[in-house]
Amino acid sequence: MQDELIGILKRTGALITDSHFVGVSGRHMDTYVNKDALLTHPQEASRVGELFAELNKDLDVDAVIAPAMGAIILGQWTAYYLSKIQGKEILSVYTDKGEGDEQVLKRGYDKAIAGKKVLAIEDVVTTGGSVRKSIEKAQQAGATVVQASVMMNKDPEKVTEEAIGVPFNSLATMTVASYAEEECPLCASGVPVNATVGHGKKFLERIGNI
Repeated sequence: MQDELIGILKRTGALITDSHFVGVSGRHMDTYVNKDALLTHPQEASRVGELFAELNKDLDVDAVIAPAMGAIILGQWTAYYLSKIQGKEILSVYTDKGEGDEQVLKRGYDKAIAGKKVLAIEDVVTTGGSVRKSIEKAQQAGATVVQASVMMNKDPEKVTEEAIGVPFNSLATMTVASYAEEECPLCASGVPVNATVGHGKKFLERIGNI
């Protein structure tokens, strides 16, 4: 699965290297997976959802949950293919972005998953923060999160089952060094921040460089 996923990311221009990126976590890195580029290709995004379904085909689940924003589409495709594999309807819900970095359940989704077994889907994880927050919201709604599954784990040493808090797997891993802003060697070397993808533009606006 890893080789196929990397091929998909390269074909869609979603895997970008040798630049200076700021991720949603605020950490800096020289390699970025731009899921927005992937999601502009429905057939490729559909295949990633199918890979998720194949990886988790033996799970007994009633619903899939994904955090806003990019993972929503992948969660929908995963639920679609899991439904086909298991021969039953598996629901698809998502958390919205709330205040700050919070994830919140709206639209009656809390009631839709109450008492149900849930698979949590995420696209790319550097720290695992977003998927942890969506898991917490599902649990607060009365759901049992039986598995978390991510497309790309960029820090397999730190983002683990123990860190996420539920059983955890990934379609692929790619160790990418990431740095806190104050420790970033790219910043120290004067490498320009990429303002096109990720949270680089927000970072530059905050420090007054844009």
